[in-house]
Amino acid sequence: MTREKTRTIAYWITTILGPASFVIGGYLQLTGDPQVMATLAHLGYPPYFAVILGTCNLLGAIAVVVPGLPRVKEWAYAGFFFHLTAAAATRAFVGDSAGDIAAPLVFLALVAASWALRPASRQLGNTAAAPAAAVNLQEAVFV
Repeated sequence: MTREKTRTIAYWITTILGPASFVIGGYLQLTGDPQVMATLAHLGYPPYFAVILGTCNLLGAIAVVVPGLPRVKEWAYAGFFFHLTAAAATRAFVGDSAGDIAAPLVFLALVAASWALRPASRQLGNTAAAPAAAVNLQEAVFV
């Protein structure tokens, strides 16, 4: 197997286990799952925070897996970074166990690996993989 093929497989594994897994959390948050709501209350967040998190998680997961939109992907990865570091910090501040603190950090490692392994066509600033018309439009609008 070539190095590029191995990298592509590693990218999709980390993306499915990391960023794409936010679909599950987003769904549970948007549906007001009792366990999710109890956890938010335990952490000191209001119930409406579930709607904000759920919406952002779903949109971020979609942005990371669909083709194109490299700038939106960068924002999604940044959002996941802030979400997961804040989750770990919040768990620590309320005195949760080391396992509860480590869980979001494991997902953060998967998100970071997905970001680091993403193909050139999914990276911001790489116009080589973009269609010529899109590049010309971008130059016409932003120059």
